[in-house]
Amino acid sequence: MSTLVIDASVAIKWVVEEEGTAEALALRRQARLIAPDLLVAECANILWKKVRRNELSAEEAGLAARLLQTAEIEFRPARPLLEEATRLAIALDHPAYDCLYLALAESEDSLFVTADSILVRKLAQGGEAYAGRAASLMDTADASGSVGAKPAPVPPPRRRRR
Repeated sequence: MSTLVIDASVAIKWVVEEEGTAEALALRRQARLIAPDLLVAECANILWKKVRRNELSAEEAGLAARLLQTAEIEFRPARPLLEEATRLAIALDHPAYDCLYLALAESEDSLFVTADSILVRKLAQGGEAYAGRAASLMDTADASGSVGAKPAPVPPPRRRRR
């Protein structure tokens, strides 16, 4: 069984029905999942935002939090990842908390799976240094439960019309 690093954008889909839920659930069946302990705080924050936006009731958010507490994720401490996450954040010009997941993937020699298309695009544009280290959730698993070996290429960003 392969080991994958996941972030909160993947984990939240296990408890809140949204685009990518089937793919996120497939990862749970097909891989050993690890994440920095930051994932706990990020999931709580996502649930809070969904309540604020009236996407979930407080009771639904509480239930989702309880379900996430029991999810089979192996947590790693974020502290040892701090220096590498900082280096990656500066190199990618991307928030450091997202780069903690990438730093963990590098330290564990694993693939990082995220639903954050902006981060995946930045990594794809980063060249060889990040090649094969991260993949979009939608390109990594399909609803049938098979986990892909290689991430699909990320399309270039769309330009906004003025």
